[in-house]
Amino acid sequence: MLKSFSIGLLILIFLGMGSLMSLTPSEEVIVNPQEKVWVDSVMKTLSPAQRIGQLFMVAAYSNKNEKHFREIDTLVSRYGVGGVMFMQGSPVKQAALTNRFQAAAKVKLLVAMDAEWGLDMRLDSSMHFARQMTLGAMDDDRYVYLMAREIALKMNRIGVNVSFSPVLDVNNNANNPVIGSRSFGESKEEVARRGIAYIRGLQDHGVIAVAKHFPGHGDTDTDSHLALPVIPHDMKRLTEVELYPFKKSFDAGVMGVMVAHLYLPAIDSTRNLATTLSKPLVTGLLKDKMKYNGLVFTDALNMKGVSRYYKPGEVDLKALLAGNDVLLFPEDVPTAVAKIQEAVQKKLITQEEIDSRVRKILQAKYWTGLNTYKPVKLANLKEEVDRPTSSILQEQLFEHAVTVVENKDNLLPFRNLDTLSIASVAIGVSPHNVFQETLGNYAPISKFAVANRYAPDSVFTNLIPKLKDNDLVVVSIHNMNLTPAKNFGIGTSARGFIKYLQEHTNKKVVVAVLGNAYSLQYFESSKWLLCGYEDNPVSQSLVPQVLFGARAAKGKLPVSATKKYTAGTGLPTASLGRLKYGVPESVGMDSEVLKQIDNIALEAVAYAATPGCQVLVVKDGTVVFNKSYGYYTYDAVKPVTNNTIYDIASITKVAATLQAIMFLKDRGKIDLDAKLATYLPELKGTNKANLVMRDILAHQAGLRSGITTWQKTIDNKKLKDTYYASTKNDTYENMLIPGVYSINSMEDSLWTWTVKSALRPKPKSGGYDYEYSDIGFYILKRVAETMLNQPIEEFMDQNFYAPLGLSTLTYTPLLKHPRERIAPTEEDNYFRKNLIWGTVHDQGAAMMGGVGGHAGLFGNANDLAILMQMNMNNGNYGGHRYYTSDVVSEFAKQQFKSSRRGLGWDKPAIDGSGGPTSNLASAKTFGHTGFTGTAAWADPENKLIYIFLSNRVYPDAGNSKLVKYNIRTRIHDVVYKAMVPKT
Repeated sequence: MLKSFSIGLLILIFLGMGSLMSLTPSEEVIVNPQEKVWVDSVMKTLSPAQRIGQLFMVAAYSNKNEKHFREIDTLVSRYGVGGVMFMQGSPVKQAALTNRFQAAAKVKLLVAMDAEWGLDMRLDSSMHFARQMTLGAMDDDRYVYLMAREIALKMNRIGVNVSFSPVLDVNNNANNPVIGSRSFGESKEEVARRGIAYIRGLQDHGVIAVAKHFPGHGDTDTDSHLALPVIPHDMKRLTEVELYPFKKSFDAGVMGVMVAHLYLPAIDSTRNLATTLSKPLVTGLLKDKMKYNGLVFTDALNMKGVSRYYKPGEVDLKALLAGNDVLLFPEDVPTAVAKIQEAVQKKLITQEEIDSRVRKILQAKYWTGLNTYKPVKLANLKEEVDRPTSSILQEQLFEHAVTVVENKDNLLPFRNLDTLSIASVAIGVSPHNVFQETLGNYAPISKFAVANRYAPDSVFTNLIPKLKDNDLVVVSIHNMNLTPAKNFGIGTSARGFIKYLQEHTNKKVVVAVLGNAYSLQYFESSKWLLCGYEDNPVSQSLVPQVLFGARAAKGKLPVSATKKYTAGTGLPTASLGRLKYGVPESVGMDSEVLKQIDNIALEAVAYAATPGCQVLVVKDGTVVFNKSYGYYTYDAVKPVTNNTIYDIASITKVAATLQAIMFLKDRGKIDLDAKLATYLPELKGTNKANLVMRDILAHQAGLRSGITTWQKTIDNKKLKDTYYASTKNDTYENMLIPGVYSINSMEDSLWTWTVKSALRPKPKSGGYDYEYSDIGFYILKRVAETMLNQPIEEFMDQNFYAPLGLSTLTYTPLLKHPRERIAPTEEDNYFRKNLIWGTVHDQGAAMMGGVGGHAGLFGNANDLAILMQMNMNNGNYGGHRYYTSDVVSEFAKQQFKSSRRGLGWDKPAIDGSGGPTSNLASAKTFGHTGFTGTAAWADPENKLIYIFLSNRVYPDAGNSKLVKYNIRTRIHDVVYKAMVPKT
């Protein structure tokens, strides 16, 4: 649909461009009669001086003061300038000034901006899309068009109708100080093709594109803002290379072209004469020989490439005499107008020539709709400029650009995470950056950051011993500059550090450059090397996703960094199906609706339903929402982050014990309809012997909800010495809490009490009905450990958690993580008489040293989401199959008509109300909740995962406000409402 719409609009554009496509500069071919009538009518109202005024486009800054604004007012009202070029400022202020200046204009102004990579090239608080080098690396030109479209729509919204883009310079000089990353690359064909896509994206959506910098600024090593660059090539070379993209863009209908400040002796050998001021170039080459009839803009006339040789006013006249139509960024409009009037009197230029150029400007104004001008609406402007759908494209641009140039033995993407010990050294960025945070979402990472890119050798030398336990090091380069002469901002010590790791250690060193592709020249000895082209939150998120196979590498170098890394180099890598991290709109969710989660989560904190919480949402394998709220405790000292670890309580049942049981079923080791004594012969002769596995899993085997075994180990409200000791020794090894240890035989005692526990009275009508029971998972843990011949915690870590890269999901978290990273749970004043912080809240699991079949796991929302995604995929995740059959689907089905439960898994209410999930959840949804205020739900039908973690039991487990205010299910409701209906 978009394609047909664009083609149709392009036809209208060509029709509307009639006069701009005439055969000679003075000949007019007006296709649109209404346009001619309007242009003629305006021309009649303009005096000769006012017509001269139309030739000027002056610079305006919305971040300056009233004095500056009045100066522009004067230029608009008194001198009748034809346009303004906005420089620095903000969208809302610029739009307001646009309305002000347009109101003062006799003929409405062309409003222009430099927005090569988005409005943020000039305006603050605006979206950055991608520089053209990044676009040149992409595998699909379609995204160039879409980016230009988005920029055009934003320009339309703030009243801008001319974009000084795209750059059509062929960047074949690695030492170019001013073009570099602003060019699509060194291939003239690629530059032309992508440039045309950019032009069409703008002009299909009502913005005049201005191709620059004619005749080609790519092969220079001088900045024309500071001096006059020399292009020494002859016409044959210029025609074959530099002029090629421009000629193609002319054929495609580009409406504007900007002439650069260059010195081309092959065309005009006049000393110190910039191409902008050269009649042989502007009129002779561009207009006559190349037959270009669109608007010709000068480059900024205040740039040193021209201004250092001529006085204000003189440079404007020379530019006009050379054949330019629009005089950009004049330094002195009154003087320039007087100089041009004097030139007319001296017959250096005729009034007819001036009128012809003014007509072209007016025709451009008609095309942009200025003949029916309406002021910019300021209401909701910022929100509408920052429309969420733009973020989809922003993400796609960098995803399609990431380029892998070295990949020895196909190490990338990282596969066997349980065999890798990974460290990250981020150079040029502070700790807690997006790059390292994203790496940490996939695997345990030792993180080191060196903020100063030019740090001395000693800083890097001190890092080396800290990496001794890591066999793989990801070194990322950040905050680079664009200047070849300054080595793109990469310090010699940083380069030496990388080289040392590569040559003097046995570590695998992966170098990720988040900057200019030319900088790859410093890393030719790398065995694993990739380029992200730019350093921003989006690229910092996407490069790690490529490293871990959440996304495939697709890009190719648009320029040659070295003889080894030539343009076109790029090694594709596979997607392993790990979780992506992206924007909601990329998977058809509405980010504005998801923001309602903020209100509910903050309500929970404000009403003391919980001190803090984490909320995570996955849709179609992409994490689209991952936020934390509140604090560890109500004293509001330590805020919750996405890295905070929570006691997930009864989610342990499905995240640990059930995984082991499904593993055994998947391998044919257990029969769900077998009796319990089949796998635990010790139960023969007990009331548990004939319990059926399926019934236990469905919580309808007749087991009571629980037994208060902890009370058996206290006397007169004190811990019995026979069960507990204050110091750890060979007899007392299981930590109850720090400073209290239970006897090694405690688990045997617990098992004895479990076996002896009474069953519920059996109904006269037959089998047991549903009653949720912790006891069943005491038993299932015993079954799993017996059948596997391994403790549950070891089995899960070796077979699930480590291969999945889960850095936080674990039993006994204090053995792996500092207490400060873990949220505290309850002020236990009845059993342990202490604040429970870092040890399991559940008393039975705590007595066994923190490892229970029903409780004991800790983790963050991200790790739990990965485990749930693997389950929703029926065991397939990250290129590895954890289950060989659809065992998860089998266990996740409702088992009995009288109960909503699956096998182990909880499910939505049968009647669609009053259950633990949103009423909008599909019947296929499965998951679990936890006593500490946690929930994990997967909906295969909607490919949706929802995680909620909290410590609502702090400081008192009697706090029921989380349920009373329906916090978890209300958030779940929002998640479903955020799904945009398919059309």
